[in-house]
Amino acid sequence: MAVTVRQCETSFVKKLIHGMIGADHMSKDPLSKDPSRLGNPRLLTVSRPELLVEGSDRGFRVLVHGLLAFSVRLEAIRAGFGSLIGLTGVQYTILISIRHLEGDGNVSVIRVARHLRLSGAFVTIEIGKMIKLGLLAKKTDTKDRRRVCLHVTRRGVALLSKLAPTQRRVNDVLFGGLTASTVPVLRTAVDRLAADGDRALALLDYLARDENGFADVAPATKI
Repeated sequence: MAVTVRQCETSFVKKLIHGMIGADHMSKDPLSKDPSRLGNPRLLTVSRPELLVEGSDRGFRVLVHGLLAFSVRLEAIRAGFGSLIGLTGVQYTILISIRHLEGDGNVSVIRVARHLRLSGAFVTIEIGKMIKLGLLAKKTDTKDRRRVCLHVTRRGVALLSKLAPTQRRVNDVLFGGLTASTVPVLRTAVDRLAADGDRALALLDYLARDENGFADVAPATKI
């Protein structure tokens, strides 16, 4: 019987929470041996059954904290790549993204913004800086002369080519724990998490502005 990507993704997440991450860390936590210390249901940070292990969100929290730790390192490595070629981390990401997107057709500011899930205004500002540096250039769309497309200049390509050997060495170590079978599953999961993140941020913003939400909650103070 064929297994769908969604089924693989669901299995992958469950392994992270119930086994590969959750169980391993819980076994080292003395509190996990005492069922009475699993936590007050009112203090659970999630409620979906898929994210709980025997009613506890401990494994989920370990997963989130692991993701946070990885994101900090990923951001630091991105900034490091950028600094090697005289750019910020975001500028490096925009530059290499445009280079890759060029292989699939014309690249517009909107396309870059959607690809990176950034605001169009922010991307426009950063692209303007790199145009001044001579790393990017604008050209008129041959199919629609009202549109402007972006492309990486020879100077930009030269910088990326110079950086590539270092990228390969670092990325091979950074993602050394992945296999050919887990890469597509993780990629699908990350895409879904990014989309869910947008919805979660919108929900948090709505709840924060709700007069009946946290208006009566006193801010934390130092003791």
